[in-house]
Amino acid sequence: MKNAKLRPLDDRVVVEPMEAEEMTAGGIVLPDTAKEKPQRGTVLSVGPGKLMDSGERGQMSVSVGDEVIYGKYSGTEIELNGQDVKILRESDILAKVLA
Repeated sequence: MKNAKLRPLDDRVVVEPMEAEEMTAGGIVLPDTAKEKPQRGTVLSVGPGKLMDSGERGQMSVSVGDEVIYGKYSGTEIELNGQDVKILRESDILAKVLA
């Protein structure tokens, strides 16, 4: 995300999706229309956390640089400086990939 910064609000997270697979395990090259929507990406920015009834902010369980798996149709896709990113709620993130 060169030249632009996004600060997501509340419990939202900005994720850069990984590229869709170009080829099947059997070696068949997939056209753009047949590619699966990516469900994995890298966290670029994290909001301050959800505002609780007590007035305090909830702790976010992901941080910048984490690789995450999210729901196939979750979040909002936007283009920022020619780069496709997704804005998701923390609850849309299913798992954090551990190295």
